[in-house]
Amino acid sequence: MAVVCSNSDWFVSSCSTTLVAINLKQTIEPFVFDCAKAEKKPKEADDDNKSAGEGSEEKDSGSDRILAFAVSASGKHVALSDDHKRLVLFCTEPSWQCISTRWAVRRCTSLVFTQAEDEVFVADKSGDVYSFSVLEPHKPGELKMGHLSMLLDVTLSPDDKYIITADRDEKIRVSFRQSPYNIQAFCLGHREFVSALLVPVGHPDWLLSGSGDGTMKVWHYESGRRLHSVDLRQFTLDSENTDTEKRFAVSRIISSPDGKHIAVQCERFPSVQLFVVDSGTEGCLSPAETLDLPHAPWDMTFDSQNQLWVLLETEDVNVLLYRYSEQYWKLCDSEPPELKRVTEVLQAQWNIFKGSVGLESQFKHLYKVNFDNMTSYLQKKQERLEQESRKRAAANGSKPKRSKTQSSAERT
Repeated sequence: MAVVCSNSDWFVSSCSTTLVAINLKQTIEPFVFDCAKAEKKPKEADDDNKSAGEGSEEKDSGSDRILAFAVSASGKHVALSDDHKRLVLFCTEPSWQCISTRWAVRRCTSLVFTQAEDEVFVADKSGDVYSFSVLEPHKPGELKMGHLSMLLDVTLSPDDKYIITADRDEKIRVSFRQSPYNIQAFCLGHREFVSALLVPVGHPDWLLSGSGDGTMKVWHYESGRRLHSVDLRQFTLDSENTDTEKRFAVSRIISSPDGKHIAVQCERFPSVQLFVVDSGTEGCLSPAETLDLPHAPWDMTFDSQNQLWVLLETEDVNVLLYRYSEQYWKLCDSEPPELKRVTEVLQAQWNIFKGSVGLESQFKHLYKVNFDNMTSYLQKKQERLEQESRKRAAANGSKPKRSKTQSSAERT
């Protein structure tokens, strides 16, 4: 799976084991980091973890595949985590360099920087959230909180007051950052796993959530109150298409830097749905337009100029760039310098992307499996009754019929 993010002057993308950063404003060499060449975990540290019982549920035999990465609000820091449970921290100014490599206890599912950029929070597959210091880049992580289910996304309120986490069991939890054991609220209402979270620009009290149930919901997260719900199937699926109804997961929700637009992507569907934020109403998003794409997108991001970048699963046309003009999102007819730079670099690095083309859904194993226990019970009950009936019939048929003379003789 390929992922992109854009903050400040950089377009950052990761796929397989490699992270690639392309400068949007200057023609300079891209920064390329391959996790296969990253620092290895010291054996003594690994032995210490095992003796302490950490990581006992999974053998550290993973690949160097990048599982998640995040860019800080200013774009000055980037962090990634891979299948070997490494957490690699970078600074981007004055030039890209690796600051530190630390190790998480479990494999990571999502990362987020604080607005102050003093910490990066790591959510993992066992349901725990750890905090890693940015100011002390070699300090080990600190356990902050935990769920009983796998975490799929983590974000923070703009004032860094709350940690907001989403898990496989449809729950969204709002916890105090300084004391995460204190839960402020739950946002409940999704019917499948919650796969995406976003606090939109310009609305610090809102939370947008996307789920495997095909809906996006708007919450007042501090109270847990639902403000609005949108069924995205109405924009993406034909009315006659019902086969994929249960397999329709929201994979990405992003906000434009000016806070006026929301873009939503659903996994394996070749479109992006745009919404306009209605500032005059509480929690309302108005559908704007659907961008039909030639191929299913891997990911998308807004840059600092409110331009929408869409990364596609094709080598020839790997990136599309949209600009908002005259009330519509329009595909760039000409090839601006930043688009040309990104396209050329991604084509040169296409070998790291091609292995992810056409992969099956990353959410496939997260859907609930429903068992029809009643049908199975009734079927087994009927089989048991028929078997008992056959036994009684066989038993009655095997007894010899007695004549009247035999019966009277026995009585005398």
